[in-house]
Amino acid sequence: MKILIDADSCPVAVRSLVLRAAERTGIKAIFAANRPIKDIGDTDKEYAEMLLCPAVHGSADDALVSLAGPGDLALTRDIILAERLLKKGAAVLDDRGRIYTTENIRELVSLRNFTVDLAENGYDFERTAVYNKRELKIFAASFDKLLTKLHKTAKQCIF
Repeated sequence: MKILIDADSCPVAVRSLVLRAAERTGIKAIFAANRPIKDIGDTDKEYAEMLLCPAVHGSADDALVSLAGPGDLALTRDIILAERLLKKGAAVLDDRGRIYTTENIRELVSLRNFTVDLAENGYDFERTAVYNKRELKIFAASFDKLLTKLHKTAKQCIF
């Protein structure tokens, strides 16, 4: 089991929480991005890895998908990446605590495509609000719940 993080747009508070959880549980956290992430890249901890990907569109996403498998926990706000990770059998969560599932992902992809189409046709709408303590609290609860469930399952599978 491992924790895979789409680190390009991951809030600092979420990265910090994930690092603490990785250290506490001994589960490897792999942060993938197209640029160095300050608080990850300079760590020499065995429970955290910074995967610096080429500055090519989608390279970090492709790296995360190639690493993903059943029993892994992935963090991303990218709905298309979430869909790809779900197909690999990973549990997927966004930084606001929303759990992506095989049941809700098609609707979310459709909604995402609709809003992208609107934006491409000149409709301008407000961006996501600033990340605050409320969002972090909701994320932490979902993350802890999923991590505990997956870690417990992984321990039961070890012979």
